[in-house]
Amino acid sequence: MLVDSHCHIDGEAFDGDRDEVVQRAREAGVAAMLNVGTGDPHSDDFRRAVAVAERYENVFASVGVHPHDAKLYDDKAEEHLIGLSKSEKVIAWGEIGLDFYYDHSPRDVQLEVFRRQIRTAKALDLPIIIHSRDANDETVEILTEECSWDGFRGIMHCFGGTPEMAETLMPIGFLISFAGNVTFKKAEDLRNAAMAVPLEKLLVETDCPFLTPVPFRGKRNEPSMVVQTARFLSDLYGVGFEELAEKTTRNFLDFFRLKLPAI
Repeated sequence: MLVDSHCHIDGEAFDGDRDEVVQRAREAGVAAMLNVGTGDPHSDDFRRAVAVAERYENVFASVGVHPHDAKLYDDKAEEHLIGLSKSEKVIAWGEIGLDFYYDHSPRDVQLEVFRRQIRTAKALDLPIIIHSRDANDETVEILTEECSWDGFRGIMHCFGGTPEMAETLMPIGFLISFAGNVTFKKAEDLRNAAMAVPLEKLLVETDCPFLTPVPFRGKRNEPSMVVQTARFLSDLYGVGFEELAEKTTRNFLDFFRLKLPAI
């Protein structure tokens, strides 16, 4: 069995066949999916993400404002998300973090909102899911300052940092998750980073509908395709597919303190 530790199946890309997508994932051996909400925190975007998780037994949800939308984060948005987090299917806060590649929100606002959301997640006893792009140093600085205490946990989603970044964050409670882009032909730096992550700290994800793994590039990504990323990583690590699947699934379940779902 596998877990897709980060997907976005509540979006419009899946409105026409969401039931079939979830069923294909189960048939492929995907025991659980974490559907990560994104969008305007003043809209129904996050309510939709939670509703999808509540509809399917093996789908969980996360709420938290993406750095692209940090400029929209305020007291009202926080209150709305805290309310949604009370659902038993919400198991994390995120994806939060920094994105200095697109800069859709001003960098000073991203930095402020990142710290604020970490503190909100702490107060709610929810682990955090981190998005970091072109902001390695700033991300590490904030996480080491805000998260270096026993019992707080996080996931570096769709990891794109350096081996040194991973080696700094794993000891303070972070798992490292890789998506389909690790299979891309030119992703040698990403594969080097993956080699710095032991199986005990590894997760796999799709980030669907984005980052479709080889050999399906050009098609819409979906949770069933996490199998391709897991097979690629098992070859990269030089371990059996079943071992990597078992370990990453156990990492997810232990991290979120969940029982093994039935498919």
